[in-house]
Amino acid sequence: MKAIVQTEYGSADVLRLADVDKPVVSDNGVLVRVHAASVHAGDWHLMRGTPFLIRFIFGGVLKPKIKILGTDAAGKVEAVGKDVTQFKPGDEVFGDLSECGFGAFAEYVCVPETALALKPANLTFEEAATVPGSALAALQGLRDVGRIQSGQKVLINGASGGVGSFAVQIAKAFGAEVTGVCSTNKVDMVRAIGADHVINYTKDGGIPKGQRYDLILDAAAYRSVFDYPPALNPKGTYVLVGGSTARLFFVMFFGSLISKIIRRNVKFLVTKPNQADLAILRDFIEAGKISPFIDQRYTLSEVPAAIRHLEQRQVRGKVSITV
Repeated sequence: MKAIVQTEYGSADVLRLADVDKPVVSDNGVLVRVHAASVHAGDWHLMRGTPFLIRFIFGGVLKPKIKILGTDAAGKVEAVGKDVTQFKPGDEVFGDLSECGFGAFAEYVCVPETALALKPANLTFEEAATVPGSALAALQGLRDVGRIQSGQKVLINGASGGVGSFAVQIAKAFGAEVTGVCSTNKVDMVRAIGADHVINYTKDGGIPKGQRYDLILDAAAYRSVFDYPPALNPKGTYVLVGGSTARLFFVMFFGSLISKIIRRNVKFLVTKPNQADLAILRDFIEAGKISPFIDQRYTLSEVPAAIRHLEQRQVRGKVSITV
C-alpha cells in the first residue's frame, strides 16, 4: 500500500510517499480502507519531535518509532478480527488514532474497534476525517474541563482554527452566548459558524475591556495566561487547549498555584479519545448543530505541503487529505 513515512525528525521535508506492507488484521482489530485523513497539530509535533518530551512519550529519542503519522481518519471497514463485535465489512467509520499508533496517512490502517465510530451519515469522508481530534478537544475542553452551562458567556480564542471552529459551534449547541476571537480575514468565517460576537484581535487586541465571561477556551495560547483573569467572572474558568507548548507546560505545572493567586480557575486539557464522545459529535453533526469548515484539500502525496500550510498558523478550520 502507499503511505507517507518518516525515518527521522525534522521539517516536512523528512516525509515521503512510499510503498509499505499492508497491515494484517489482528483478532481485535478493524482493517480500514482510509478514504480521507486530516492534518493536526499533533502530527507536526511528532514529525519534528518537539517539544523534546514528546519523544519520550511516544518513543524514539533519536529517531521516530512512529513511521506513519496521521491522527484523524475516515474510511470503510474492509475486514475485522474474530473478536470484533461492533463493526462489519462495509461500515463507514471515523476515528481518532492518537492512542493506537496513528497511521492515517496511508491507504489502510488497522486499529482496535474502540478507536472508531460510525461516520456521520450527512458528511463526506473528507469532511468526517476533519472532525475527531479537534472536535473531541473542543467538546472535552468545554464540557469536562470548563463545565459549560446553558446561558453562560463563553469566549473562544482562536475561534477560526481547527479546535476553535468546532468549539464555537459546540458552545452554541450547549446554549451559551459565544464570542469568538480571530484575525481580520477570518471575522466573516467565525460569524458564519455561529458566533454571537466576534473580536478582531489585530484591531481590538483580543481581550475586550469591560466584558466578563464565565468560561474562556484558549485554542491559540500565544499570550500570557495572566492577560485573561480580568475578563473572567469571579467563578469563571480559563481552559488552555492549544497553542504554545511553553504555555501548555506552564499551566500544567503551575495552574493550581495560579488559580489560588488570581482566584480564578486556570486549567488545561488533555484530550481522551473515546467512542462515546465520537457518538455525541456524530449526533450533533447529524442534527445540524455542528459542521466542519475545510480550508484546503490535499491528496496523500501532498501531505508535506498540507503540514507546511498548517505550520503557518493561517488555516481557517481544518485541512483535509484525500487518500
